[in-house]
Amino acid sequence: METSSKISMHNRSNSFPSAPHPLVSQFQGHLQRLKDSEASSTSSSISRKLIGLQDLHDYADKLLQLPSTQKALVQECSGNLLEGSLRLLDICNMAQDLLMQTKENLHEIQSVIRRKGADTGFAVEGGKYLASRKNMKKAIQKALNNLKAMKTESFVSFSNMDNETFSMLSILKEAETVTLNSLESLLRFISASKGQSKHSRWSIVSKLMQPTRVNSDSEECDPNEFVKVDAALHQKPLSTENFLGNAENMEICIKDLEVQVECLSRKLIRTRVSLLNIFSY
Repeated sequence: METSSKISMHNRSNSFPSAPHPLVSQFQGHLQRLKDSEASSTSSSISRKLIGLQDLHDYADKLLQLPSTQKALVQECSGNLLEGSLRLLDICNMAQDLLMQTKENLHEIQSVIRRKGADTGFAVEGGKYLASRKNMKKAIQKALNNLKAMKTESFVSFSNMDNETFSMLSILKEAETVTLNSLESLLRFISASKGQSKHSRWSIVSKLMQPTRVNSDSEECDPNEFVKVDAALHQKPLSTENFLGNAENMEICIKDLEVQVECLSRKLIRTRVSLLNIFSY
């Protein structure tokens, strides 16, 4: 069903208005740049994508203020965009909660090390952290499975739809899809589930004797910060030095992601309010 929907959108895209509003061209250009960057999944690249999504939803909100867009959406009476906006907010909120929970769990371990040093308390708190991570990964995987099922649903009927309405619905829905994909990448990054085999995890353990600080100039050489902390707590014997070095990098990563996710959440709320206002008339 997803494939047929994409084909329909591709076929109809040739019927876009010959002289669209300048905002439409700007929106589509920004959308394409985000689509081209979807493959990268380091902490720095994900942060940049979140910033790009904020700009994209600024364009989206400006489009929603255009009388032509509002007319097209009202005529279609499609609640699908409203459902999609709520879905994106739910994922954003989930990501925020996961980042906050991880940071709090990290602080618990650091507090134990400061108070008691490298004794059994560190091992106990480290075990609690890993147990929490295990539950977190299960919750993320469940959310990703639900999203995968949602993606197979066709978002709108294309029958009896004029070109202008189709054009607006198509680009707004594309923006939703790109946002959804980027948030999925964020959840996978937090879960450290993508491309992380047992071999790769333990290869990281073997390199933990010399933890490095975050360096944006060498991001492609740095594995996932969440993976590095997990690996440090799996290491035998446990090393507070290795853990603290990687935990510091992870805190920097989390703080940056928290800021960007919070900013994106505000943009998504504004877009949803605009949609609610359009459909309330």
